[in-house]
Amino acid sequence: MTKPSLPELLHAAVAAVGGTERPGQATMAQAVADVVDDGSHLLVQAGTGTGKSLGYLVPALAHGERVVVATATLALQRQLVERDLPRTVDALHLLLRRRPEFAMLKGRSNYLCLHRLHEGVPQDEEEGLFDQFEAAAPSSRLGQDLLRMRDWADETETGDRDDLTPGVSDRAWAQVSVSSRECLGATKCAYGAECFAETARERAKLAEVVVTNHALLAIDAIEGAPVLPQHEVLIVDEAHELVSRVTGVATGELTPGQVNRAVRRAAKLVNEKAADQLQTAAEGFERLMELALPGRLEEIPEDLGYALLALRDAARNVVSALGATRDKSVQDEDAVRKQALASVESVHDVAERITNGSEWDVVWYERHDRFGASLRVAPMSVSGLLREKLFTDRSVVLTSATLKLGGDFNGVGASLGLAPEGTEGEDVPRWKGVDVGSPFDYRKQGILYVSKHLARPARDGDRGDMLDELTELVQAAGGRTLGLFSSMRAAQLAAEELRGRLPEFPILLQGEETLGELIKNFAADARTCLFGTLSLWQGVDVPGASCQLVVMDKIPFPRPDDPLMSARQKAVEEAGGNGFMAVAATHAALLMAQGAGRLVRATEDRGVVAVLDPRLATARYGSYLKASLPDFWYTTDRNQVRRSLTAIDAAARQAEAARQAEAAQQADTAQQAETAQHAETAPAAQE
Repeated sequence: MTKPSLPELLHAAVAAVGGTERPGQATMAQAVADVVDDGSHLLVQAGTGTGKSLGYLVPALAHGERVVVATATLALQRQLVERDLPRTVDALHLLLRRRPEFAMLKGRSNYLCLHRLHEGVPQDEEEGLFDQFEAAAPSSRLGQDLLRMRDWADETETGDRDDLTPGVSDRAWAQVSVSSRECLGATKCAYGAECFAETARERAKLAEVVVTNHALLAIDAIEGAPVLPQHEVLIVDEAHELVSRVTGVATGELTPGQVNRAVRRAAKLVNEKAADQLQTAAEGFERLMELALPGRLEEIPEDLGYALLALRDAARNVVSALGATRDKSVQDEDAVRKQALASVESVHDVAERITNGSEWDVVWYERHDRFGASLRVAPMSVSGLLREKLFTDRSVVLTSATLKLGGDFNGVGASLGLAPEGTEGEDVPRWKGVDVGSPFDYRKQGILYVSKHLARPARDGDRGDMLDELTELVQAAGGRTLGLFSSMRAAQLAAEELRGRLPEFPILLQGEETLGELIKNFAADARTCLFGTLSLWQGVDVPGASCQLVVMDKIPFPRPDDPLMSARQKAVEEAGGNGFMAVAATHAALLMAQGAGRLVRATEDRGVVAVLDPRLATARYGSYLKASLPDFWYTTDRNQVRRSLTAIDAAARQAEAARQAEAAQQADTAQQAETAQHAETAPAAQE
């Protein structure tokens, strides 16, 4: 039997999932197969509707070696494991003459911990352990969640938080989960043989395809201790998110609350001298943080330096003392000790990292209205780390609908540690970029409108003209609007203003309901609008007439006072580059491309992306940003766009009326048939 060709395999997989074969998908599959075979790397931009999941799964499965697929969102992980992979494996196993196994793997804190569930949570206060089921009143929301999770523990096969429906609060989940640092380890834990996290790892070791998330991929790369099984191919989906996820994992934080928690947890487990030293250091740090002003610390102030040294040394002494002291009054000492050790080590590691003062780190103060001040440290760039850890010993495929910014892949490539495409060298990863296009005809399906006549937005300035423009656009569109704002304050102001001006159109606002509920309500009623901020830009997938106008209030450049972004920009400039284009413009281009991508989600979709910021039309960098967006028909004519929106709204209403009439007719026909059937059977019944 000859080996099946890639087109044959792809055809079988597409048929199995009930999809349609698309030229872009076939191009992508071949490009993936080529780099997997020759050991190089690929950046592939695949627009919405391409079917990119099968575009990488089919050639990866055909290759036969272990593959890790890392995604950014829970939705895509579930789609892969619950829909795409089962159907694809069923479709291909006869052709491949084997049935590839697949598994999901997440960080330890995503799984229910049976030790925590049955033995209780080490408590910070004096009484040591407590039974969380008795402490939380059964009538409270927390108590109800805990009781429900105890019942669920007897039923679940995975222990995965995402399989618990409905979900529970972070506070409730914290009662029944542990971080990797807090885990006792399978050999020391009484429940090690039944552990859900360990079972997931064992499944992953046996699977040919392991589906995970960006955060676990980052931990695997950064912390040196491998958490993912050995693999020959790595596929990073939603790859535009990877740099920010890796940066997040590599960011350290110190807060007074966190340090005081470490003090409380360690106090009963070490000698008085060590406990007092940590307590004194914590008090000194807390006094300093009360005076902290937000902003970057290019040099560590002397008083902060002393406070961090005191914390580091005290934490180090406590870690040493934890190994020797035993307190007979503490129950389940191993768990209590492990939790205390995790807290104190976290304080030590961040304090030491900041005092060591790497030139590649950025340090800054943040202040939150609710949680107070925090001290943070993050890498200036993760490109070197990614180049070293990601692109050695395996082929890497990175894919997303938005990787080609400003017309090429080099901007995203640089953020990943890749030299410009085509660069040759002994230690230079070989890669190519491929844009497989989109099945959508963007020039016929969408309009990009820029409000060139508006005043240039100033930070925290009055934007009355923008709100007037937004009101007219929403009115012309008949609702159907997704408003994407550069700040929560701007979204709230716009929602409040338009609720007063246009009461006939319901305005939903991010934060007033869960995101899932907001999106469901937005999709259910065409007259409804949904306003929100950056986290909405990538989470809304609403095809059809409910979303025919996507509005961006302004170009989403990073805030000038963002410590990390401004530090990165400055570093590029000091190296002779254009910091604004490399950092700020690239950041904005990526967000705008994702935002504009909310408009056209299906071949029948029609609508307008409106950018209420004249700089997109007038500034020199405007052409770079426009080149990063889908190829919509472009205009700055406000009258033209209103006419277009009115026509799109009328067509949508007409189509909806026709659907309702057809549904009514079908219901009427069914009713008549039922009446006729009843009339026929009635005489027989009387006889």
